[in-house]
Amino acid sequence: MSTIYDSITAGMKTAMLSKDTVTLGALRSLKAALQNAQVAKGNAHEQLSETEAQNVVRKQIKQREDAISMYEKANRPELAEKEQAEIKALAAFLPAEMSEADILPILDAVIAELGAVSKKDMGRVMKEMQARTAGAAPGKLLSKLVGARLS
Repeated sequence: MSTIYDSITAGMKTAMLSKDTVTLGALRSLKAALQNAQVAKGNAHEQLSETEAQNVVRKQIKQREDAISMYEKANRPELAEKEQAEIKALAAFLPAEMSEADILPILDAVIAELGAVSKKDMGRVMKEMQARTAGAAPGKLLSKLVGARLS
């Protein structure tokens, strides 16, 4: 069994015992999303790889971030707080994010290897950076750093 699946099960047990309904709801939703991704992949009996599972977690977090912005526009801070608590519970299943200092040496190497010189090369550089950082670097930060280096 994959480690993310074990962690979700353990987290659900802990949330049940502590009667933390928000975390429990978020983890149940995540577990269902992972199962749906398995079915969509074509094999409901084979678990997703760690990278695929982490992508599902990121997608769940993104959905909650979108919901927070809508709740804030609708002046519903209590619902936005609930979504924020769910994001915190889901973020525990992702690897620690890389800092700018960790990203820059990799970025410099990628730019040198690809011979990138202008904004036209940004797509190629971003694709390679995402592959090398394996999702540990936030996309917005990557985009900002790549754009600054290629300007």
